[in-house]
Amino acid sequence: MEEKKLDINSIIGFVLIFAIMVFMFWQNKPTEEELAEQEKAKQEQVEAQKETQEQETTLQTSSEDFSAASATDSVARVALQNKLGAFAYASTLPSATNTETLVETDKFELKFSNKGGYLSEVKLKEFVDFNKEPIYLIKDGNARFNLSFSTTDNRVLNTQDLYFQPSVTKNGDITVVSMKLKVSENKYLEYLYELKPDDYMFDFTIRSQGLSGIFNGSQPIDLDWDLKGYRHAKSISYENRYTEVVYEYEGGKDDYLGQRALSEETAEDVTYIAYKQHFFTTILLADSAFKTAKMESHNLVKDDAVDTLYTKMFKTKMPMELAGGELNKTMDWYFGPSDYKTLTSYDRNLDEVMPLGWGIFGWINRYVFIPMYNFLSGFLAPGIVIILMTIIVRILMSPVTYKSYLSQAKMRVLKPEITEINQKYKDNAMKRQQETMALYSKAGASPMAGCLPALMQLPVFYALFMFFPSNFDLRQKSFLWADDLSSYDVVAKLPFHIPFYGEHVSLFPLLASVAIFFYMRMTTGQQVASQPTQEGMPDMSKMMKYMIYISPLMMLFFFNNYASGLSLYYFVSNLITIGIMLVIKNYIIDEDKIHAKIQENKKKPKKENRFQKKMKEMMEQAEQQKQAQQRKK
Repeated sequence: MEEKKLDINSIIGFVLIFAIMVFMFWQNKPTEEELAEQEKAKQEQVEAQKETQEQETTLQTSSEDFSAASATDSVARVALQNKLGAFAYASTLPSATNTETLVETDKFELKFSNKGGYLSEVKLKEFVDFNKEPIYLIKDGNARFNLSFSTTDNRVLNTQDLYFQPSVTKNGDITVVSMKLKVSENKYLEYLYELKPDDYMFDFTIRSQGLSGIFNGSQPIDLDWDLKGYRHAKSISYENRYTEVVYEYEGGKDDYLGQRALSEETAEDVTYIAYKQHFFTTILLADSAFKTAKMESHNLVKDDAVDTLYTKMFKTKMPMELAGGELNKTMDWYFGPSDYKTLTSYDRNLDEVMPLGWGIFGWINRYVFIPMYNFLSGFLAPGIVIILMTIIVRILMSPVTYKSYLSQAKMRVLKPEITEINQKYKDNAMKRQQETMALYSKAGASPMAGCLPALMQLPVFYALFMFFPSNFDLRQKSFLWADDLSSYDVVAKLPFHIPFYGEHVSLFPLLASVAIFFYMRMTTGQQVASQPTQEGMPDMSKMMKYMIYISPLMMLFFFNNYASGLSLYYFVSNLITIGIMLVIKNYIIDEDKIHAKIQENKKKPKKENRFQKKMKEMMEQAEQQKQAQQRKK
């Protein structure tokens, strides 16, 4: 057997590749001009926010001045009437100030703004972010909720510019928050919030009373809902990868917008829209579907090396219908964790918000891995659960590993005979193929037999790849040196930023890369030994040997910013796989017995199936045609 060594040319090649990568990383780092441009953009954003605040202050001051004006101030009255029409009444009330109403439940601290009637702040009381700061889903103007409508006197108004009158009452354990935009004491547009004491979801109703003669029924009432997602995790690039818009439409179908810089989609019969921010989600659910919804997702992370406040900007526009000239839309708000157990408890198909994988991958996660994890986590720490789950999965998949190894062993035993056939028919490719297939058929071996077991394992591995990053229970749970299994672990800080790698060294990906190196060294060596060299075909052994070094390097770069729980799984999985293969090789499979079995099979008459007969006939016909063409020449 060929001794596995790297010659001097290979070493020089790897050194050159690494040097080129380092040069490219250095060459692509931001210039001083680019950094200055980024700083200028930040400054412009701050100035724009200041300008907006000044405009709001001016508007508030003008409304307060009007409220305090005397009844004889006819000029101000006429100006406001011309601007707001019937809704000018709301600006004359004491509530026409830019104040907020604070309401607390077991889950939230909420603030409702008089201006616009919507939530100005949503704080989740049970959670903190990576800096131990409270989790805010809405704060400092990152959200907008607005109704844009036309009136019968040809005005276009926006609720975000108008003042609502707040009231808070109790209905048993339920806290009822009413925000009314009044035309008169008995005519108004109302946002009604009904909060339960220990629930992340609460009822939300938009309704009107006595406005049938004010709404222009020929024009739609557009609901605009925008949100800029706050960063909550240590790695903004990793968090942003799982931040997206998910929606349900047409009676139970679900889809998402994707991860492009700008994603847009228009859907019909939309029943919920979720602004998912990896581990926290804001969802608007409708009891009766919106006819259409136009959704947008804007990526706000231009450079993950820059400390960024927001991940993505979400926007949705939905038309609302009048019934008898009035508005009455019942909905629900969900502000809470992206946790499978919590979301499924509502029986509203919200588990689709979780990126568990499509088709069989999602099925494996829902009915195998999630129940398994929930059971084990009832009495074990999360890190131990990951290790135990990995052991269980590898043991269950060991028969498949055995089948793959057995196929490789058969191919190694047959390699001398395949080489002999190649030499004997080196000038006749068709005959060489026929004899090779005949040998495989008689021996009961197939070069594809080793691939099929590997393909069978892919759904399991991909399901786990989706499961660990989506598992809310791993968030801020420590294990060994990792302080958060849902984020990367840090054992060393680098004084510079390496593109695609970061500015830190994570140990779990490093260990996983080492384990993958030894695993590939073992399996690639066996594959090279079992694969015969075909005439006219490139020698794949050199390429496979290079992959032994390239794959761990890719793993190291790719997973350095991934969840340490996922890297822990790959590390343990490859260690166990190496152990299983060593046991199979040294104690279960005997190549001498395999060789004797193959020779025995070759003596037995082999009945060909219809497919094999057809292939044989086609190859014989092709051979006859080739010989006929050669005779003509």
